[in-house]
Amino acid sequence: MRNQRSFSLESKRRVVEELMSGESRPAQLCRRYNITSSVLYHWKKQYSRGKFNNEPTEEGALQDRIEKLERLVGKLTLENEFLKRGLQHSLSQFQRNGKSSLGSSTSSGISGGGVD
Repeated sequence: MRNQRSFSLESKRRVVEELMSGESRPAQLCRRYNITSSVLYHWKKQYSRGKFNNEPTEEGALQDRIEKLERLVGKLTLENEFLKRGLQHSLSQFQRNGKSSLGSSTSSGISGGGVD
């Protein structure tokens, strides 16, 4: 089994900055530093989000915001589905107990109380 290498934040940042400056092509950097292209582009994504002690790019900051909002939408969707199922379950139990009309006793008292 191969040992996993680790690169310092500074060396990752240096490689990505070299890529972004156009000094070297991605294939050249991969060969020079003996990394895969997926690692290189993962570092580039991290760099754009400010993970290497640098200022995040505007695109990276917006991408982070989008991902946070997508996670929130997912969480709220799950909550909504859970609550819908709970309500459906409660209504079906309520109807099975022979009380098929909700609030029939209260609606008759309200309808006669109008102001002339």
